[in-house]
Amino acid sequence: MSPSGRPWSLSLVFLLGMASEGINCPSRCSCQYLEVNCTGQQLQEFPVDIPLDTRQLILAANNVSYLPAVELSFLADLVYLDCRKNLLGDDLDFTFTGVARLVYLDLSFNNLTQVTFSTFSHLLSLVVLKISDNPNLVAIEKDAFANNTWLRHLDVSRTGLTFLDTSTVQVLPNLRLLGLSDNLWHCNCSFLDFITWMMESNVHFPDADNITCYTPASLRALRMPAAEAQLHYSCLTQLKKQDYVFLCLIGFCIFLAGTIAAWLAGICAVIYKAHASKREEEEEEKD
Repeated sequence: MSPSGRPWSLSLVFLLGMASEGINCPSRCSCQYLEVNCTGQQLQEFPVDIPLDTRQLILAANNVSYLPAVELSFLADLVYLDCRKNLLGDDLDFTFTGVARLVYLDLSFNNLTQVTFSTFSHLLSLVVLKISDNPNLVAIEKDAFANNTWLRHLDVSRTGLTFLDTSTVQVLPNLRLLGLSDNLWHCNCSFLDFITWMMESNVHFPDADNITCYTPASLRALRMPAAEAQLHYSCLTQLKKQDYVFLCLIGFCIFLAGTIAAWLAGICAVIYKAHASKREEEEEEKD
């Protein structure tokens, strides 16, 4: 009990409340205990004076085009970062090196153009990553998520992606939800492995009806199960022109090898017969 007769727990709550009122808060943002919310404040730059013990930072619906790696590194305890609906571009490599505890990252509705190994490789604790609705996102390196083994929820819907290497997602043992809808998937023979993985994996694909082929024209709007059947037929049973050329070369080589082998066998037979005849003649002369 405190001298005033109140429980120590009530006094502690009061002191924490007083302390939180004195915490610096970025201009035009609202701050609560361990949370900073700057949603829809028309911010042009990353806010300053963010409390260093912030765990949750929300910068949604602003005009921020750059995330400074140094300022982010001061927020070493950050676990939740929401940057959706901003103007972030393709300069995010090594941006998140100082926020290794990050669990949730939302970069949807931005201007990302590519994801490389250096973009998220330091986020070893990442569980949720949303990079959907980036219409200029056209490339994800196949080892882009190699270090994000705790990733459970990945969303790349509504981007400019036409291809995704199977190994990109196969290295994620904890992946449970993968958003792929409304992309410009190019359903050719190179994409067949990925479609087959989709059909056989235990991953859930939300909005699966809108995961369709965009090219070639003969497969446009075809859903992945039907596309897999078509590609199995066209890629595994039908031969292309270069395949026929290759088979002809193989056939010619086999024919040539057979001819040479027969010629050598004939020569050997003639030599053997001549040698045998000569030996018989020598034996007759001795007799």
